[in-house]
Amino acid sequence: MTAKRQLRTGIFLACLTLGVMWGNAGAADIPVVTGEQWTASSPEVQKAYLIGIANLIQVETAYYAKNPPKDAQNFVPRLAKGLRGQTLDSVREGLNRWYAANPDRLQRPVLETIWFEIAVPGLQKHK
Repeated sequence: MTAKRQLRTGIFLACLTLGVMWGNAGAADIPVVTGEQWTASSPEVQKAYLIGIANLIQVETAYYAKNPPKDAQNFVPRLAKGLRGQTLDSVREGLNRWYAANPDRLQRPVLETIWFEIAVPGLQKHK
């Protein structure tokens, strides 16, 4: 299987999984992806996960374009600003480095790691 096809398959499966989870589960029932799943995933699956997050940011940004919520009501605008200048690969590599340097913290959710280790420092740079 070619890398492009593997990536497409990974993206499709990630989107399908997210759609099923959000369509059938309450917020408390949505599984949280942690460093354990992240470090056990292939680069293609990791990219698919990040593409899913990027798509959610884009959809929410477009949805609220004319009437954005205040920062206190929504962290997406701050997340987008904090990730400005990052690429899928730079975020993926940053996560891989962080989990490799902190093997005792593999229970930490990936989204939390993105926020505190990549987005918050990015916000400091883009003040």
